[in-house]
Amino acid sequence: MPLIGYARVSTEDQTLLPQSEALQTAGCVEIFEEHASGGNRARPVLARLLERISKGDTLVVVRIDRLARSLSHLLEVIERLEAKGAFFRSIQDPIDTGSPQGKFTLQVLGAAAEFERALIRERTKAGLASARTKGRVGGNPGLRARDPAALRKVRLARQDGYMERLNETAQDWVPHVRRLRPDLAWEDVVRIINGPLPEARRWTQNRLLRAVKAYVRDGFLPTEVLARAGRRETDDRLPAIIAGIKGADPDITLQAICERLESMRERTPRGRTRWQPSSVKMLLERAERLGLMPYDRAKIRCSF
Repeated sequence: MPLIGYARVSTEDQTLLPQSEALQTAGCVEIFEEHASGGNRARPVLARLLERISKGDTLVVVRIDRLARSLSHLLEVIERLEAKGAFFRSIQDPIDTGSPQGKFTLQVLGAAAEFERALIRERTKAGLASARTKGRVGGNPGLRARDPAALRKVRLARQDGYMERLNETAQDWVPHVRRLRPDLAWEDVVRIINGPLPEARRWTQNRLLRAVKAYVRDGFLPTEVLARAGRRETDDRLPAIIAGIKGADPDITLQAICERLESMRERTPRGRTRWQPSSVKMLLERAERLGLMPYDRAKIRCSF
């Protein structure tokens, strides 16, 4: 199983050499290097790595803090790997999701995170109850008085918080929207986006539309992505969807596309639930003839 390394330092002044050497010694066949803050979840190199990693691969880091600074982010990344059938290993920490001991350690970490969240909720409830018994009412006085300036400030704060949350997930949906819209209908775009994502992180069409409109409003996406999708012949729909999957990951194998289509519950042209690489190859060739995507036949790898 290929070992893929990830090395990160926070500033350009720091060197990646010690991490790279440790990853090479561990047997990593490929190493992704990045200069970025650990507190920033939207890291382009990490996003590209998570998009490329495939079933059976193992993501390796020297220490957990090179990948994530918070337990929630660590568990989120591992969830994405598990959804792809990939594994995670930290050289200096007792975590290897490919082993029973590593999985147990991960379960303990998840339980600890949930316990911490429960404690915070209980402390918050107790504090509010104590304040009420002393006659103190929580909240913003300006909001209680319906002051326009206070209302505007809260509205802007909520918008900022919403945009921050969108930025954390942008790597999951922005490239697909930019590439597929308005050629594909929203319902098909949503299904392509959700294909590699774990259940907890999947999008609904309404949520995605709201996010896209926010990004268009702030200039992060062109207005064209909101245009009405053109009418497409029924026979052209499957080639367009497969072209979208291929466009997101040019190195994806025919077998991996089959698995993605099955996870999307997309039926074959004959109405079957199981896909074969030969059917995918035929539809990719049709997509090329239709001008839906240019692709190099030599790059299509068939993996069984």
